[in-house]
Amino acid sequence: MINRKCVGCGIIKNREDLIKIQYIAENVVINGNSKTFGRSAYLCYNKSCIENAFKKDRLKKILKAPVPKELKGKLLDELRDNKDK
Repeated sequence: MINRKCVGCGIIKNREDLIKIQYIAENVVINGNSKTFGRSAYLCYNKSCIENAFKKDRLKKILKAPVPKELKGKLLDELRDNKDK
């Protein structure tokens, strides 16, 4: 079991219970391959954590890269898709 900290709330959870955002080759990828190297950040599957991560530019600081504005919409879609499962 590998634990990671949520960027939005700071709670440590199992890696499988979090959304992984990775910066690879000048692209930001959601739930990328765990075998690919690159800077990563993790978020809980809830709206408040996603909002907090963007509100305080935490993703940008952790990934040390520009974060596209449409990423927030993609993350909210990922949240909706996960609730349907």
